[in-house]
Amino acid sequence: MKKTKIVFLGTPDFAVDTLRKLHDAFTVVAVVTQPDRPSGRGKKMMAPPVKQVAQELGLPVEQPQKIKNEQFLQWLKSLEPDFLVTAAYGRILPGTVLAVPKIAALNVHASLLPRWRGAAPIHRAVLAGDEKSGITIMHMDEGMDTGDMILQQAVPISNELTTGELHDQLAAVGGDLIVEAIEKILQGDAPRVPQDQSKATAAPPLTREEEQIDWCRDPKEVHNLVRGMNPWPGTYTFIDGQRLKIWSGKPAGGKGKRCGEVLRADGEGILVATKDGAYLITRLQPPGKKPMTAGDFLRGNELAVGTLLGK
Repeated sequence: MKKTKIVFLGTPDFAVDTLRKLHDAFTVVAVVTQPDRPSGRGKKMMAPPVKQVAQELGLPVEQPQKIKNEQFLQWLKSLEPDFLVTAAYGRILPGTVLAVPKIAALNVHASLLPRWRGAAPIHRAVLAGDEKSGITIMHMDEGMDTGDMILQQAVPISNELTTGELHDQLAAVGGDLIVEAIEKILQGDAPRVPQDQSKATAAPPLTREEEQIDWCRDPKEVHNLVRGMNPWPGTYTFIDGQRLKIWSGKPAGGKGKRCGEVLRADGEGILVATKDGAYLITRLQPPGKKPMTAGDFLRGNELAVGTLLGK
């Protein structure tokens, strides 16, 4: 298996486990990732996580500004890879690139396709309150996650699981499943299953508007939003004009006259009226401070019952 040559394309943390598992099982001849980007308050140039791990493993790294580039294409062909494997690379590959590998171009996708095709499948699964997600190993084509499927493995989503926690679970599954898929292809017994296009759903990038809590949604929807935006980008509300990030909470009993009305504020948390119920905020973050329990926040901030959040 080690003689099997692979070019890996990936960028964020999600792709790191896949790269490590491929490196252990096969011969990764090169790694392609996005260019370094400015990051943090100082806007210091930072290498993508995949680049950092590739350098740690001693693998050559390419960071093309454009994937539709003749020079890049010729370089890729010169490697004569058996497989191209992508995991959250961040760009759709053109047909000229997909045609390069001798055996197949494969993708590690973080959903049970055809559900959640697109850029944010992990977030969308949690935001929608799905009971499960998973990994799909698929053949790539020029569409958005539309290729034939090889293997899938489901991962349950509990009512408390955050996007960050699901991300880490799926990343680990993806690394193992892509190795299994390649081994099956090499042995000649890999399935190839077309997707049911009628069941496809889109997972578009998150928008700024989605980050603010709408207290006129039901408690479960508010809960799914809070955990679905944790740890990135976070969700928020306003208390007396102060913008607070909300990191955790849970649906709770209670009823108010107005959406966003504070029903109770004590050491247990801040109980807020929603549509058809209430939501208990248990962890939040004021501007310029670290996340804290709602109880700690209330010790330094008065919050009267009847205060309206979201303004």
